[in-house]
Amino acid sequence: MKLIRLIILYAIFLPVSGCITKFMPDLDEKMELLVVEGLLTDQQETNTIRLTKSLPFGKKSNIKPLLGCTVSIIDDLDNSWSLKEKGNGYYITDSLNFRGVTGRKYKLQIQSHSSVLNNYSYESLPMELKPVPPIDNLFWEKFLIEEGDDRHAPKEGCEIFLDAHDDKRECKFFRWDFTETWELILPFIVPNRVCWVTNESGSILIKNTSLLSEASVSRFPINFISPATDRLKEKYSIIVNQYSINEEEYEYWDKMQRLTEHSGTLYDNIPISVPGNIYCVEDPTEKVLGYFSVSAKTSRRIFIATSLSGMVQLYNDCPISPPIPLEDPVPTLGTNVWIIIDHRWNIPPFIIYTDKKFCADCTTRGTNIKPPFWDDDILNQR
Repeated sequence: MKLIRLIILYAIFLPVSGCITKFMPDLDEKMELLVVEGLLTDQQETNTIRLTKSLPFGKKSNIKPLLGCTVSIIDDLDNSWSLKEKGNGYYITDSLNFRGVTGRKYKLQIQSHSSVLNNYSYESLPMELKPVPPIDNLFWEKFLIEEGDDRHAPKEGCEIFLDAHDDKRECKFFRWDFTETWELILPFIVPNRVCWVTNESGSILIKNTSLLSEASVSRFPINFISPATDRLKEKYSIIVNQYSINEEEYEYWDKMQRLTEHSGTLYDNIPISVPGNIYCVEDPTEKVLGYFSVSAKTSRRIFIATSLSGMVQLYNDCPISPPIPLEDPVPTLGTNVWIIIDHRWNIPPFIIYTDKKFCADCTTRGTNIKPPFWDDDILNQR
C-alpha cells in the first residue's frame, strides 16, 4: 500500500531538467482526490482498506488520511460486511466474521462524510476472487557482483527467486508481495542488543503468462539483497504472498510499474491517467486513484543463514575514542551520547561511548520482541 502513495508523490513532484517543460493539468489547485488502497483475500485474516486524500497538484504537503467514512464490502449475493475504522485512514474487516470465498464477486462501497469530497459516495467495480495455485519453490542464490583487489574483498549479492505454475490455467496473471525480517545483533554489550527488523516490499511484482503455452513462472526474481545492507549478517527470513489477478488489474499494475521506471514529465505519466476500478457514484467524471484488489492468496517462507563477502560494516565508526575514566562525568549521557562498552572492573575502570544511538540501542532500527515464526526453520529441520 505504501507503494501507491510513493508513486503518487513521485509522479506529481517529478523534477524537470533540460528543455522539457513541466506539464501540469488544468485542474483546480485546491482539488484533492480520493486514494483507495486495499486487498481482499480468502484467508482468515484482517483485510485492510486505506483511504487518503491525494496532494493537490503543485502543492507540497503530506498525504492526508480520510477519516469518518462508512466503508462496506458487498458480495454478489448481496451480503454486506461493515469495516471498522482503525485510525489514520485505515478501515479493517473482522477476521472472525469475514473471509473471502473463491468464485464470488466483491465490491467496495465508501460513503465519505467530508466536505472536501462533497460527502460523495464511491464504489468499486465487482471483482471476482480468483483461485491461486501454491508457490512451487522459493529459493536463493549467491553470486559475485564485484571483483576484489589487494585492498578490497570481493562483493557478493543474493537473489531470491520463485517458481510457480497452474495446470488448470485459472491463474494467468500473477502478482506478488513480500515481507522480509532479519536478525540484528549489536557488537557491543548493551541492554537492547538483539532485535529483528521487518520491511515490507516496495516493488511491483507481476507476471503475464496468458501468451505462454502454460501458466508457468520459472526463476522469477523476487528480491535482491545487496552487500550494502546487513540483512544477511545473522539470519534472514522472507515470506512471499502470491495472488491471482485479472487482466484489467494486471494492466493497472503494469502501467504503475512503468510509471516508476521512466522519469518523463508528460501528462500520461501522471497517475491521474492510470485508471483504477473505483468511481464516484454522484459524479462518474471525478478521478479516483488506487485499486481495490481481490484475490485468493498463497504464501511461502524461507530462512537464509549465510553471509555475503564485502558486506558493509555499520558499526566500525561507533566508538568515540579515547576511552574515558569511569569517574569522569559524561555530559548529555543518554541524550546525545550512549555507553557501548563498560569496563568498570578493569584497572583502571573506563567506559567507551558513542554519539550514534543506533550503535547502543537496536530498537532504533527494529523491535527486541522475537517474531513468533523465527524458530520455524529449526522446527522444520527436526
